[in-house]
Amino acid sequence: MQPEQNELFIREVQTDRTQIGADSYLRKITALSASDTLTLTKPVTFFAGENGTGKSTLLEAIAIAAGFNPEGGSRNYSFSTCDSHSELCRALRLVRGWRRPEWGYFLRAESFYNVATAEEIYSRGPGGNPQHYHECSHGESFLKLMQNNLSRDGLFLLDEPEAALSPQRQLTLLLEIAECAAAGSQFIIATHSPILLGLPGAEILSFDGGAIRPCTYEDTESYQITKLFLSDRESLLRRLGVSSAD
Repeated sequence: MQPEQNELFIREVQTDRTQIGADSYLRKITALSASDTLTLTKPVTFFAGENGTGKSTLLEAIAIAAGFNPEGGSRNYSFSTCDSHSELCRALRLVRGWRRPEWGYFLRAESFYNVATAEEIYSRGPGGNPQHYHECSHGESFLKLMQNNLSRDGLFLLDEPEAALSPQRQLTLLLEIAECAAAGSQFIIATHSPILLGLPGAEILSFDGGAIRPCTYEDTESYQITKLFLSDRESLLRRLGVSSAD
């Protein structure tokens, strides 16, 4: 059974804008400036929207405020290769439910190589289960790392987890997310994947249009553009000025 709203690990995200510098680029991201409170209502919340609308910036800040390493990994990770995260994490206050997660993980597609390296090093420690992510293909190691860290009653923040995955592997990940959410886990996911966004019962928050607002699956640009391309590919390509090579 999926947890109710008051059983979620993170129920609300509040922003204190006095903690953000007057000249900070964060103030220019309109979706992040439109509201000081973001309420989460489902075990799986998707952040959807165009590049540059603030999805990953907010997800990263939530992860850091929740105690995760800025570059990814579990709360036990402390490595750093580039200190590039924004000041938004210091302005956030997380309103938590009564439950506490048994495990958690923050996955960032852009720093996956660094996380996979850290995973291999940590796994060689006493009592560890040695991992060899760099011996697999990028997509295989990407999925394997997620599968090794997803579990019941956990808090998981995933930034573009579809980046290295084929459509088939995205379906595999969708199934893993659905099973973990049904077993008491909470997910916050920034994604462009029309496959992942199609998870039944998930909440989709769109960052398009200068505000963060609930959105139906069919209203996401990821769905609409993919549907348009698949249903009338040749017509769309002609409109874009892409001609046949014949």
